[in-house]
Amino acid sequence: MYFAKLEFFNPFSRSIKDRAVFNMLMKAQERGDINGTALFEATSGNVGISMAALSNVFGVKFRAYLPKPTPKATQVLLRVLGAEVVMTEFETIDPSMVRYVQEEARKAGAVNLNQFENDDNFDAHYRFTAREIDEQLKSIGRTPDIIIAGIGTSGHIAGLAKYFKERYDTKVVGVVPAKGEKIPGIKRLETRPKWYFEVEVDRVVEVTRKEAVEGAVRVARSDGLLIGLSSGAVVKAYEEVSGEFGEGTYVLVFPDDGFKYVEVFESYLGM
Repeated sequence: MYFAKLEFFNPFSRSIKDRAVFNMLMKAQERGDINGTALFEATSGNVGISMAALSNVFGVKFRAYLPKPTPKATQVLLRVLGAEVVMTEFETIDPSMVRYVQEEARKAGAVNLNQFENDDNFDAHYRFTAREIDEQLKSIGRTPDIIIAGIGTSGHIAGLAKYFKERYDTKVVGVVPAKGEKIPGIKRLETRPKWYFEVEVDRVVEVTRKEAVEGAVRVARSDGLLIGLSSGAVVKAYEEVSGEFGEGTYVLVFPDDGFKYVEVFESYLGM
């Protein structure tokens, strides 16, 4: 049996990224790093939307640096939230783009929270997301045998892996795009996601963009849930490993919903 953790119930970005961004902002504020200072961040989606929303709550200005392929919907939503949007020539958020934004922040006297290296990202999922899943499963008398999650910054998969492997005999499956493919929210291991290499992940499944879209469409038509592309990739990975691992309690982490990806679905449907 599998259960899906529906992270699109988080209110600001409708994604799991609210957890990391809120924790990074709170910790930065506690340290005195944010004093009306502007925030600069490299982002291609949900972190940017969450940071734009929460920067309004915290009363600071936010500038989002986006790679070229960022969906138009994301750009529009960032502007609705009042963020300054900077389109860059980078094709993806790689270490060179991260360093570029760090330097831009330094020159402007702004704060770069840097979701890719900030341990408050990992900490949010180890202390909160994982515990929440644990408590929800305990309430129905279950513990997780297998957890399947996408690998992006690796914050949430690593936080879950550390928490559950400390307590149970849980297997953790990571999901990445197949070589040459791009799926919003997840990245290949060649990008060297920081926390992935600090925990034990039992299996990594590669998924094509088409398979991710098809996974999202299948869930929409079977369960009535409009899930995002990285969630669709997790569905595909579940279909692949469930035969390998057999029966048990599976937890699939669905990071966001499908509304930001209407253009992708439109293309897939041939409209």
